[in-house]
Amino acid sequence: MTTETTRAQSRRWGALGVLVLPVLFASMDISILYMAIPAVTADLTPSADQLLWILDAYGFLLAGLLVTAGNLGDRIGRRRLLMVGAAVFGAASLMAALSPTPEALIAARALMGVGGATLMPSTLSLIRNLFTDRVERTRAIGLWTAAFAGGSALGPILGGFLLEFLPWGSVFMVNVPVVVLLLAVTPLLVPEYRHGASGPLDPVSVVLSFAAVLPLVWAIKTTAEEVAVTVPTAMAAAAGVLMGAVFLRRQRRLATPLVDVSLFRDRGFTGAVLAGGTMMFALVGMMYHVNQYLQLVLGYSPLTAALWQLPLLVAVGAASTSAASLARLIGNAALFCAGAVSATAGMLLLALTPVDQGLWWVLAGATLVGLGVGPVAALAVDVVVASVGPERSGAASAVSETVNEFGAALGVAVLGSVGAMVYGEGVRDDLPGEVPSEVAEAVSANLGAAARTAERLPEEARVHLL
Repeated sequence: MTTETTRAQSRRWGALGVLVLPVLFASMDISILYMAIPAVTADLTPSADQLLWILDAYGFLLAGLLVTAGNLGDRIGRRRLLMVGAAVFGAASLMAALSPTPEALIAARALMGVGGATLMPSTLSLIRNLFTDRVERTRAIGLWTAAFAGGSALGPILGGFLLEFLPWGSVFMVNVPVVVLLLAVTPLLVPEYRHGASGPLDPVSVVLSFAAVLPLVWAIKTTAEEVAVTVPTAMAAAAGVLMGAVFLRRQRRLATPLVDVSLFRDRGFTGAVLAGGTMMFALVGMMYHVNQYLQLVLGYSPLTAALWQLPLLVAVGAASTSAASLARLIGNAALFCAGAVSATAGMLLLALTPVDQGLWWVLAGATLVGLGVGPVAALAVDVVVASVGPERSGAASAVSETVNEFGAALGVAVLGSVGAMVYGEGVRDDLPGEVPSEVAEAVSANLGAAARTAERLPEEARVHLL
């Protein structure tokens, strides 16, 4: 290997280190705020509706704008969009940290979602251009996947640590130095890529994509929170599906569509997109329940519960980064199957573990799930970006990430609702008489309510409940 080749290789991997940072923090911001909710509530006293928007504004804007952001990067330049988005994300994080009112925090979270939507497709498409060798690209995407999937698990850990010593604004302020570093280093290490032949961005398609994704995400999240399908959520879901159908119909007629519908004729592309979404469904849904179990049943503090989930974080990272080597040894198909078997075994172990002796078995089951999800998610992303030319990599990766967002939202909605119904049925008739009626109703309604009201239970009632 010549000195020039070695230098080029070092530059590529250095660029990857830069590109992984924004993905890690954008993913982490989906979950980190949950740790700060008690402090935010005490300081800003938001209403119930405002609190929901503080939690959800980021995810809504992120999911709704991914497809548009991916296409925009293909047209104006991926590095340029990354830097603009990072600047927006950093400024919005500073605004969130200093928010004096609930309304200001909601606006800042929404602006963070706009910035976050530009980061993921930009970084993934830049990796597609930087790494032309398939083996190197799979390894690089494995690291990207580890950052993306691991960020959600790392969020509560970092958030819990910061909140032990600092006010709630620190969970947002931590993004600012990372953004400054990214803006300083990116022009030095990351080359620009754009596809100059692309046609203009179709504004009608942009509106339709947002009108399809936003109501669906809202319906899913609201169903999870209320543990029921209501008339508004059903109408929102129907509107989202209708707008999605109109959007797809328009894409077939455009010379330069926002989403190339013909990609879904490729069974490899379609299978990879669905596999990635399914794995996020399993991972996020499982993490939700494990976190509730550690806090509500075992009585751990949020930080202690988050630290007990470190084996899961390590498992996802190790499995994702080793996907390329494993695929060379046993092949993609065998690795997909092995990952699915490992994740299924972990879920079964979690389901069959007795509640009163579950810590180590729960950790073992969660680790098996992480070991299964990691390589499948990494290979799914690799297949998606490899199925298109470099000029369309931003749009293709945005489709994959949008499905991943849906998978994560469905994981909480479906698995969270099932868990809440089972939990409610199990405790509704067993609550002791001294428990206040409104607390009993909240506890039997869902696990999240139980977490917020558990401190109001008398000690003997809490023992009886758990």
